[in-house]
Amino acid sequence: MKNEIEIGGNLQVADVVRVAREHVPMRLADAAKPKIAASRAYVEQLVAGNQTVYGLTTGFGKLANIRIAQRDLQALQRNLLLSHAFGTGELLSTEVVRAMLLLRAQSLALGFSGVRQVVIDLLISCLNKGVHPSVPSQGSVGASGDLAPLAHMSLLLIGEGKAEYQGEWMDAHEALRRSGLKPIVLEAKEGLALINGTQAMTGIGCLVVHDAQRLATAADIAGAMTIEALKGTLRAFDAKVSQVRPHIGAVQVSDNIRRIGANSPIHKSHANCDKVQDPYSLRCIPQVHGASRDALKHVGEVLEREINSVTDNPLIFPNEQEVISAGNFHGQPVALAMDYSKLAISELANISERRTAFLQDSSLSGLPPFLAQTGGLHSGLMITQYTAASLVSENKVLAHPASADSIPTSANQEDHVSMGTIAARQAACILENAKTVVSIELLNAAQALDFHKPLEPGPGVKAALSAIRGRVAFADSDRVMIDDLNSLRNLVTSGKLREEVERVVGALH
Repeated sequence: MKNEIEIGGNLQVADVVRVAREHVPMRLADAAKPKIAASRAYVEQLVAGNQTVYGLTTGFGKLANIRIAQRDLQALQRNLLLSHAFGTGELLSTEVVRAMLLLRAQSLALGFSGVRQVVIDLLISCLNKGVHPSVPSQGSVGASGDLAPLAHMSLLLIGEGKAEYQGEWMDAHEALRRSGLKPIVLEAKEGLALINGTQAMTGIGCLVVHDAQRLATAADIAGAMTIEALKGTLRAFDAKVSQVRPHIGAVQVSDNIRRIGANSPIHKSHANCDKVQDPYSLRCIPQVHGASRDALKHVGEVLEREINSVTDNPLIFPNEQEVISAGNFHGQPVALAMDYSKLAISELANISERRTAFLQDSSLSGLPPFLAQTGGLHSGLMITQYTAASLVSENKVLAHPASADSIPTSANQEDHVSMGTIAARQAACILENAKTVVSIELLNAAQALDFHKPLEPGPGVKAALSAIRGRVAFADSDRVMIDDLNSLRNLVTSGKLREEVERVVGALH
């Protein structure tokens, strides 16, 4: 892994996550500097020539037909940030704001936006020094980019708005001063270049797809535990099955389940039972989990293209001496991908909740009702399935495609928008719900496996069970279990559950 991220080179989703969460330092790539300079020189040539160019010497949106005097060009860019910083709702998390700062710097550093290097340098410095602007989460329609969120983010550069520094909120000007930085005065094109882009939806999206791919493996582990607890069969995960329908995700999931569930005394104990096949929530894990994996892989590919793209308007092509007004700010590619991710993540939770319900239904499982050691006096894990059911139903509402909607803005000049940031925010909510649902399955599967003693699970499942039991005790009587659930969520989200299983079965997909 790189110890330093280069802005203006080729970024990956993993780089965005490392900068957002681990505060990995950044630098501007040397190769990017001549491109930035050439792009800026052409902008200054256009301004000096008093040419009419959208966003340089004109107003914005429906006001593009109004010519701006040269003496007002700095004020024009400043006013753009002040007027467009009109977001609302809860603040975006620090990690999302860091992702936005990184991605905005990256897009500008590719050399087609016409900004001075000082703008990019200040974005990088704010990240490296941990100065984080206040950015409300609501207010973007996803074209002309994430205008309101990016305007709030960019206020920091001119010393306006609020910012967090070393755990304290203060005026942005003061945060810059304490960190040894100074605000800048924006020149022609720079305010527009800062806010015309998809960095809010893409920043959220990068964090979501990274975590969702991690959750997919945790869901495989939970599924393997449940199969063993329910005395299901591993025959459905035979490699020959996926060979004749070779979707990559299904192949990976089948391999995971086979290795996690291998060499189990519990499986051997019912090798000659009269059951023919298991319910879909067990038997079809490769097909369901695998399809979600394939969807998330596609979403990751879309996001990696986006984080290495130029998304503002107009675009500056200094070599060709051209300025082109176009639509790279439109969030539709990300919007559709994030809506797709919502379905993929929702399905991991949907099938997990069904497995939890199966574990609790004694008429199907052969286990004590609701996995209570003394049913009646104690309710056992009954209510955990209620919570899972609530969350998967909430996800079904959130999974409605945001990109199916559009509403005109800017007096019908901007008459089709993506709603991509809404899709990304919904995906983040769905992901949090899904983490809880899979954690609830782990809680139930661990409880169920303990009822099979003295039989022990196979090495892979036993490793998962030991990791769980290191944090959550067997429920021999009713108790408040919310802390147990939160412990399991941390086990899943940290990747520790996967690590413990991989110590025994090798690297999982």
